[in-house]
Amino acid sequence: MSAPKEGVVLVGAKPTMNYVLATVIQFNQGAERVIIKARGRAISKAVDTAEITRMRFLPGQIEVKEIKIGTETVGEPGKQRPVSTIEIVLERKK
Repeated sequence: MSAPKEGVVLVGAKPTMNYVLATVIQFNQGAERVIIKARGRAISKAVDTAEITRMRFLPGQIEVKEIKIGTETVGEPGKQRPVSTIEIVLERKK
């Protein structure tokens, strides 16, 4: 079985280092790019995850390729509210 070319890390309520570890593992398993996704309050944790991975664990090996921001609507009909989203694309340097 061939190694995955792209990985996704969904950031939530766990400690930041859990997501950093998940990101580093995906790169070590041969992923060329990893997308870190988060919504709402977890956005700052996603940014921390990307920066810690880039600066401390894989310095000079990966770069931020793209950052997408947006809004999603969550909740049941009648109780819907907008929630901010972010996707940070980390890619292995060529």
